[in-house]
Amino acid sequence: MSDLFEASGIHPPDAPLADRLRPRALDQVVGQDHLLGADGPIRRMIDSGRLGSMILWGPPGTGKTTIARLLAQAAGYQFQQISAVFSGVADLKKAFETARARRAAGQSTLLFVDEIHRFNRAQQDGFLPFVEEGVVTLVGATTENPSFELNGALLSRSQVFVLKRLDDAALDQLLIRAEAQLDRPLPTTPEARHALLALADGDGRYLLTMAETLFALPDGQMLDVQGLAGLLQKRAPAYDKSREEHYNLISALHKSVRGSDPDAALYWLARMLNGGEDPLYLARRIVRMAVEDIGEADPLSLLVANAAKDTYDFLGSPEGELALAQAVVHLATAPKSVGVYEAYKTAKRAAAETGSLMPPAHIRNAPTKLMKQLGYGKGYQYDPDTELGFSGADFFPDEMERQSFYRPKGQGHEEKIKARLDHWAELRARLKAEDRGAD
Repeated sequence: MSDLFEASGIHPPDAPLADRLRPRALDQVVGQDHLLGADGPIRRMIDSGRLGSMILWGPPGTGKTTIARLLAQAAGYQFQQISAVFSGVADLKKAFETARARRAAGQSTLLFVDEIHRFNRAQQDGFLPFVEEGVVTLVGATTENPSFELNGALLSRSQVFVLKRLDDAALDQLLIRAEAQLDRPLPTTPEARHALLALADGDGRYLLTMAETLFALPDGQMLDVQGLAGLLQKRAPAYDKSREEHYNLISALHKSVRGSDPDAALYWLARMLNGGEDPLYLARRIVRMAVEDIGEADPLSLLVANAAKDTYDFLGSPEGELALAQAVVHLATAPKSVGVYEAYKTAKRAAAETGSLMPPAHIRNAPTKLMKQLGYGKGYQYDPDTELGFSGADFFPDEMERQSFYRPKGQGHEEKIKARLDHWAELRARLKAEDRGAD
């Protein structure tokens, strides 16, 4: 009986609210106008009368399954659904055989594969001949980045469409539909209604599941924000430490620090900690920021970053997290310089190019008589003992021209360093000129 309801687009009265409110036409899908609007690529595909294989990539509860079902309906294709979680080789073989039989009868098949990223590489390759031959039009749904999770060959035969997480306006449309369906207002204050939208975190299905719980309350009960929090459990934010979200958020944190925005940096730090990220991983990244993006513009930043790591190691969570926050604010508000970072990269290239050149004789170690006879250490000047406190000696190999790797940008502490280096450069040139004159 449930199959008859589903085939007709009508859901039984005891079906979950999210199923009863499932859109019956693409115009009813909320939050995805960039794909389904008049100028959207999926809408243009429908208007052309021919569907191509596609991957729908987006967070949970944004309408991937609904869109696939309605696409088949709009194009007159037979809709067939399998899940990569529950399906194996036998299920795939059966689906392709059924689709081939339909094709022979003049009926096209839209094969919807939920969680397509869960199929292994060999199974994904198994789709290719049937897609190329036109036996099926493949619509895959995934919450993971297709670039990392799907075969290049499969991606090259499909268009990737990115679904957006539902914003508050789209989510509120779903609540209005639910109120119309049940012919009663949601039993919340305006503030609690807004809090409910925040709890949904862009997931329309989850919002309607929570709303169904609220509609089941006794008549006359009205929830404020505190009452809502007591009834519903806050869902953990979508965050997977081993997948793309992890890399997106750590990139956002690092770039916010580099961009001198302490508020955004604190936000992304909190997002990662709330998602269950290892605080010591964050501490290591904070130390990296100190040496990579700040360097000698504020040498204290490295000490602060290391101290934050040690403090967290000592206190643990939640107290130690404040040390990470303090370090992030310090680094975000510190002057920035990649002078040391760029200097080291350039020095590494020069070291690789020059091979095994020896240091000049005057700075070689001379612990034995033979070494002294060979001129090791001869003419070495101890800079603190010189009249100027600076000898101007050349410390590069004799066969190598003097190089300038470190070029301070003049920000923060590097302003003083730059002035000092410029002064020493003038002294070095003058002393060399005097040496040549003496010769």
